[in-house]
Parts: sequence; C-alpha cells; structure tokens
Amino acid sequence: MMFPSKRPAPDEADERCESMVPEPKRRATLENAVRSIMGFGGLSLNRIVLNLEPMLRSWVREEVEKAILSSFHPSSRSSLNQIEASRGRSLQLRFVNKLPSTIFTGSKVEAEDGNTIKIILVDAMTETMVSSGSLASIKIEIVVLNSEFGADERQDWTENEFNASVLRERQGKRPLVTGDVSITMVDGVGNVDNVIFTDNSSWIRSRKFRLGARIVQRISGESTIREATSEAFIVKDHRGELYKKHYPPFLHDEVWRLERIAKDGTFNKRLTSNNIFTVKDFLRLHVIDSSALRHVSE
Repeated sequence: MMFPSKRPAPDEADERCESMVPEPKRRATLENAVRSIMGFGGLSLNRIVLNLEPMLRSWVREEVEKAILSSFHPSSRSSLNQIEASRGRSLQLRFVNKLPSTIFTGSKVEAEDGNTIKIILVDAMTETMVSSGSLASIKIEIVVLNSEFGADERQDWTENEFNASVLRERQGKRPLVTGDVSITMVDGVGNVDNVIFTDNSSWIRSRKFRLGARIVQRISGESTIREATSEAFIVKDHRGELYKKHYPPFLHDEVWRLERIAKDGTFNKRLTSNNIFTVKDFLRLHVIDSSALRHVSE
C-alpha cells in the first residue's frame, strides 16, 4: 500500500506568504475549493495540493503586489511617473532671444531688440546645438500658452502637460495667432518672422501669454523633443500702439514718441510749429542750438 509522501516543512518564505493569504473570505473560498476537489473522490493528497496550487499562487502574488505598492508614498509614485514621462527628452527646443514685455495685436511679433525670433534645437546633456541629421530639419508649430504654465520654472513637464496649457481662440474670434505658425527648421534653427496676434490677453486670469513651440510630428524611432516656452508678455489691442513710446526711439519716429511729450499736447504742438517733427529733428536742434530748443520747451 502506497502512502502519500509527507509535505516538507514550510520555510520562512512560505510562512510569510501564507500569513498574507488567510483573510476570512479567502479561508472560506479555500475551504469551498477543497471540498469541491474532494468531491471527485479517489484523489491523492498530492493531487489535491496540485489542484489548489494555482489559486494559492494567485492570492500570494496579489498580496505581494499590494505590499510593494503600499511601500511607495503617493508622491514617490508621482515622481516615478514624471521621470518615466520625461525620459528621452534631452533634446529640447529653445527660444534664443527674449520677447518684449508688451506685444500689440496686428503687428508681427519680434524679439525685444527688434530682431527676428529664433528657436534652436539643443542637446541638453551637452548644451550643444543639433545642426545636422534628420532632426535638424524637423517641422515645428508655434502655439500660445497660458503664462501660468512654466511660472514655477520647472523644466521637466510632460508632453500632455504642455498640450493642456495651449490656448485656443475665444468663441467667435479668429485664431489667436495667424501667419507662419508652422516652421521648418534649417540646420537646427527656426525663424519666427511672421506671427501675428489677433486678440489681446486680458481675457485670461494671468493677463499674459507665452509663445510655445512643439514638434509637429514625432519621427519614428527617435526620442521625443521637449517643447520650448518664451517669457510671459502682455498682448494689447493695436489701438494702444498709436500712443506707444519706443525704447530706444528711432530717428524717423514722430517727436511725441519721446518721453514727456504727449501726442497732440502743448509741447508737441510747439515743437511742430518750429518744424521739429521727428526725433531726428529734435536731436539736430539740440546739437546745433540747445538754447533754442530750451526756448521752445518753455
């Protein structure tokens, strides 16, 4: 007569696993499973254990997974997600020059120094520009962002976070920016030389916009490229441009563009009555006969 072999004594790992399983509900389920298997009759102890093993393994695996997950603080899991999301984003788009603090609708957006806005592709690991290869000629899109995005100066945002901050035009309005908003980079450089705002920024809580740049289509097999963001700025209706002072003033500007000379004010009228119409006229008289200029201003 053959007797079933004796099961070895459980080691410490088995004891730990078993300690995770015996919940009241699972004990009842286990008991029902044993009774069901025993109902077939003629099964050896080894056969019964083999039939129960998949169920036991499943319970143990679930409990181990719960224990591992519970060992992580929620903020730690969030950090892990951020690291995973930003992996492979060492390639970055960047604005080269600074935008002015105020931009007017209907006018081409230029850098603070009056030059064309440039965007470059860089490898953040080496801080070198990517000027060759397929990525150096990718197509990028210029978008408008809520200025609250990037206000914390965090640089590890995800693609979804960036896209969620892209602003659309107000209902019934034209697209927020028009012109050449789709740009193909050449040797890793993109020129933003024909982008125009059609609406002011007064309708959002921050009262300011940012320009953003993102790739139009991800290149197969390549890592994602982090988007670029500009400084925050105010956009005003073009009517304000009529009274805007220039810093520095241009020689051909009308003289009232200078500080302390109001458009159509008393001083402005006295200057124009003495044939001083432009900043150049003002400077010429200042050099030739400063006393005459003082007499006009009195």
